[in-house]
Amino acid sequence: MSQPTALIVDDEPDICELLEITLLRMGIDAHSVFDLTAAHKILSEQKFDLCLSDMRLPDGNGIDLVRHINETYPQLPVAMITAHGNMESAIEALKAGAFDFVSKPVDLEVLRKLVQQAIKLGKQKTEPTPEKETATADSSPMLGNSPPMKRVRELIKKLARSQAPVYISGESGTGKELAARLIHQQGPRADHPFVAVNCGAIPQELMESELFGHKKGSFTGATSDHQGLFLSADGGTLFLDEIADLPLHMQVKLLRAIQEKQVRPVGGQQEMPVDVRIISATHKNLAELVEGGDFRQDLFYRINVIELPLPPLRERSEDIPLLAQHFITRMARESGTKKSRLSSSALKKLKAYHFPGNIRELENILERSFTLLDGSELLADDLHLPANQQTKHTQDTASDQPLGDKMEQVEREAIIQALEETRWNRTAAAKKLGMTLRSLRYRLEKFGIE
Repeated sequence: MSQPTALIVDDEPDICELLEITLLRMGIDAHSVFDLTAAHKILSEQKFDLCLSDMRLPDGNGIDLVRHINETYPQLPVAMITAHGNMESAIEALKAGAFDFVSKPVDLEVLRKLVQQAIKLGKQKTEPTPEKETATADSSPMLGNSPPMKRVRELIKKLARSQAPVYISGESGTGKELAARLIHQQGPRADHPFVAVNCGAIPQELMESELFGHKKGSFTGATSDHQGLFLSADGGTLFLDEIADLPLHMQVKLLRAIQEKQVRPVGGQQEMPVDVRIISATHKNLAELVEGGDFRQDLFYRINVIELPLPPLRERSEDIPLLAQHFITRMARESGTKKSRLSSSALKKLKAYHFPGNIRELENILERSFTLLDGSELLADDLHLPANQQTKHTQDTASDQPLGDKMEQVEREAIIQALEETRWNRTAAAKKLGMTLRSLRYRLEKFGIE
C-alpha cells in the first residue's frame, strides 16, 4: 500500500516545516508550496490524499482554493488553517466545502485527529464497506424515489465527507435522527460513537451535567464522576435533537464548548478537550426564534453551517406505497406471519391522507392496523384514519356523525391547524387556542396526535 501524501499551502516556512514534520511522523509524505499559483500547478500534476491550506496567501484567499478543489478534485479533503478565534473565516471555509479547520497556533493533537479522519475518508471512498451500503439502502425513512428524497440522499453523501456542523430542519416525524445517523455512518467517524440527545427531554437543572459531565460531590446527588454526553461522543458525532428547547444560559455554554472544542464538567477545575461533530435538529423555526430573542444568533450561526431540510411526507406522496410496503413487510417478518400485503384501495387511501405526523404517523397507523388485521391483506377500511385529517371530500360526506363525535372532530382539527400554523410549537399552539400547555398535552394524548 502506497504512502499517503498531503499538500501544504502556506507562505510561512516555519508553519510548513512544523506540519511536514508532524505528518512525516504519522507516515504521510508532505509537500509544501507557498501560494495559490504553485498549488494549482502541483494539484494538476500530482494526486494527494489531503490538502492543508492557510486562509491568507500572497496571491489570493484560501477559500478560493477550497472552491477550486471541490469543483476540480471533489474526492480530495481540504482543511483550512485559520487565525485563532476567527470563527467567521472558519465557517466561511466550511460553507465553501472545507473538510474541517484548525486554528493557529496549530494544536498538534487536534491536527493529528483531523488528518486521521481525512485519510480515513479517502480509504472509505476506495474501499466501501457492505455494512455502510446496507445501512443506507435499508433505512426506511430515507426510502423513496421522489425527487425530494433523491436530493436528500445526495446531500447526505456530501455532508458525510465534511466535518462541518449540520442543522437538520423539518417537521416532526420526517426522520431527522435517521438522517443524522446516516451522515455519521457514511463519514470517517463511523467507527466512533453516535450519541443522540433530546434537549427538550432533559430537566433544566440537570442539563449542564448531562452535556458536560460532573465531578463527584459537585452537587447534591453527585455520588460519583459523570463524563457527560460530549465526552461519551468523543471522536464521533453528537446529535442534539430539539436544540430549540435549550434555555438561553445553556446556549451560551454550548456555543463555548463547540468553539473551543473543550468542556468543563460541573465542579471541575480544568477544561477537557473533546472532538465531536455536531449535528442538530428541531421541528421549530430557529430563524424566527432568533428574531424573537429566544435563540442566540451566534449559536444559530455556528450550528447552521450547512442545512439539511427534510420534506414532509405530503410533499412526496409517491413514496408512500414503497414506505408502507416496507413497514408491512418488516412487521410481518418480526411477527412471523404472512400478513404482508397492502390492497390498492388501502394505498389509495394512504396517498390521499395529509399525514401531519409524517413517516412516524404512517408507521404507527400501519402498526395498529397490522395488529388488528385478521386476513392476509390490509384493506382501506382496516386503516381507521382520523376522519378530520382525510381529504376534504371525505370530511364533507361525514355529516351523519353523532354530535359528540362531530365536536371532537372539530376540536381535533382546530388543534392540528394551530400546531401546523406554529410549526408544531406546542407552547405557541396552546396560546393560539386559548388553553394552557397542560390542557393541550392532555388533548394531544386523548386524540393520539404526536
